[in-house]
Amino acid sequence: MSQLFSPVAMGPLQLKNRVAIAPMCQYSAVDGLPQPWHVQHIGRLAISGAGLTIIEATGVEPEGRITPDDTGLWNDEQEAAFARILADIRTYSDQPIGVQLAHAGRKASTHAPAKGGEALGPDEGAWETLAPSAIAFKDGWHTPKAMDEADMQRVTDAFVQAAQRADRAGFDVVELHAAHGYLLSEFLSPLSNQRTDEYGGSPENRMRFPMRVAQALRDAWPRTKALGVRFNGSDWVDGGIALEEVTAFGRALHEMGYDYLHLTSGGNAAKASIPGREPGYQLRFAEAVKQAVPEALVMAVGMIFDPQQAEEIVASGSADIVAIARAALDDPHWPHHAAAALHSDEDLPVQYFGASKGLWAGYRG
Repeated sequence: MSQLFSPVAMGPLQLKNRVAIAPMCQYSAVDGLPQPWHVQHIGRLAISGAGLTIIEATGVEPEGRITPDDTGLWNDEQEAAFARILADIRTYSDQPIGVQLAHAGRKASTHAPAKGGEALGPDEGAWETLAPSAIAFKDGWHTPKAMDEADMQRVTDAFVQAAQRADRAGFDVVELHAAHGYLLSEFLSPLSNQRTDEYGGSPENRMRFPMRVAQALRDAWPRTKALGVRFNGSDWVDGGIALEEVTAFGRALHEMGYDYLHLTSGGNAAKASIPGREPGYQLRFAEAVKQAVPEALVMAVGMIFDPQQAEEIVASGSADIVAIARAALDDPHWPHHAAAALHSDEDLPVQYFGASKGLWAGYRG
């Protein structure tokens, strides 16, 4: 039996297999509202055969968006729009759907990648950005405001309110975004956090604000639904976050009651040198957290395209779940095709039964 296509418990949630679709920004929203593009994008992932789909980084406040084209969950209209999409999905799929709640910090107020990806100008709707320290991400980008206590409380409240909206909209999972050089990741990394108060300096101090947000989210999100976190295993720069700090953060979140830990890397240093993005290049970080916190449910991600590699990751115990992103964009039915490759049930929707490889093999025989 394929280990990748065996069921697994994610806290209170039962996943039918260990393939997750990782969050992927679509940069196609208007005023934070999902558009028809999102309807078809999320809808096709909901029939992909994956055990779970987590939709893109969604801003908890307008200033928390990476770009003006990001989705948001800070008002009633956005909540209602997501609720309609999820209600429609529930007429044809019972796959759990999650949302990644995010604040972009100093990497906010930029153009979408397809529009150049640089900082917005004053005449392009730029807004004030926030960070632990007043250090721009790179030359030509906004110098952020160093957050004070009032900023921290407002952002914490925004995460809580977005989680409450996600619950009412019908999401099954919330993933806290603490990776890729966005706000919570900025606090964790000594590259971007140069504070001298209780929120900077030691690893424990740098964890303080992310843990504050994490606890508020844990208190707000129902225990009947799953809650996870995505965080960096490395900044890929000398002097960046240390692996022992990564594993300590993972342990603290697991003990807080987070149902899964999703390991990724990078995004906090503009000139980081990532040594070859071969398939599974980030697996070492998931392995390190799994070894340090063996009782935790750990998710691995990073250029994983080959079903056999995904199978080996789970079968070896390196991680419990494999997340795919680019592979799902390239082939929205990757999980179905991977199941067939691993001689497991493709679990196709009944409307697609005629495409079953098993059916055609029998017909041709």
